[in-house]
Amino acid sequence: MEDDVFVESVEETQTRNGNARFVLRDGDGREFTTFRPAIGHEAERYEGRRAHIEFHEEDRGTFRNVYLDSIKPASEPEPSDGGTDPDETAWNTAVEAAPWLVGSREPSKAVDPDELFERLEPFKRRVADDIRHGGDEAD
Repeated sequence: MEDDVFVESVEETQTRNGNARFVLRDGDGREFTTFRPAIGHEAERYEGRRAHIEFHEEDRGTFRNVYLDSIKPASEPEPSDGGTDPDETAWNTAVEAAPWLVGSREPSKAVDPDELFERLEPFKRRVADDIRHGGDEAD
């Protein structure tokens, strides 16, 4: 099977016997697994972008496994809502909101970069999700 997806994240973990396992999560929450490092590392290059994937499914007892077979650039252009990526727009919004998120328009001392990131990142993710899903408040 094939599909164009938004690659939300790619996680690499080690199995009990030491093999690398890669799990690609798309923008709809679906998961695709591969044990092939070349495909897994290629998938990491598409985090935060659209990609064209090929995959297959296998039933194993009561489980359905979905395996990633290949990944390449999306065959269609990225969706355009004014020419910018939702993550880019969300970061710009988070940076503009930073004074309110850190509690002061002009803090008396510099804010630690890790602390600033910890405050901005959840806000940025919420804005990006809202952009991607059209602002639906049904959830």
